[in-house]
Amino acid sequence: MNRIIKVLLVGLALLGLLSGCGTTPNSNYYLLNSGTLDVPTGSTPSLGIGPIAIPEYLNRNTFIYRRESNKLHINRFERWAEPLDNGIMRILRINLAALLDTQNIQSFPWSSKQRPEYGVGVTIVTLDANESQAVLVAEWHIYRPQSSEVVVRKINRLEQVISANSITASDIERAYSKLFFKLSEIIAREISGDIKNRGKE
Repeated sequence: MNRIIKVLLVGLALLGLLSGCGTTPNSNYYLLNSGTLDVPTGSTPSLGIGPIAIPEYLNRNTFIYRRESNKLHINRFERWAEPLDNGIMRILRINLAALLDTQNIQSFPWSSKQRPEYGVGVTIVTLDANESQAVLVAEWHIYRPQSSEVVVRKINRLEQVISANSITASDIERAYSKLFFKLSEIIAREISGDIKNRGKE
């Protein structure tokens, strides 16, 4: 009887060890961050953000970045808390609302009866990071949703230094957030310039 009990105890101990070894690490979740910005108080111009397009390889909630020149690393346990295209749209809304001091902002698609004065469409060509820097290449355009007229269309390559010996998800999130703020500043300047030019007409 004692022998049977010992065998059972040994078996239970082994099962405990095996289950411990097979435990899946907890995932960490991240959001793109706008930093500290003033809350907008104005109501003009009216802005519409979208559509936003991202490459298919980024269409996942796990972090993906470059470890070597031609190899991408997927970190299964470091995740975006929302679809990346939704996060980009959200952060552009927050940034542009603050930079242009307007609360009159909405996301694509919008009602045909409430079309904004300016629409901002963005296609992400590259969004990547390595152990020294993060890179954003974005093709974007400002348009008038009421007439479909394109005000300006550009491609920008933006870089952000990552000062870390080994890249982490936190490094990537901070770098990406800064890159999208830089892009927002460029877009905001173009919209402000167009508003001034139209005022002179």
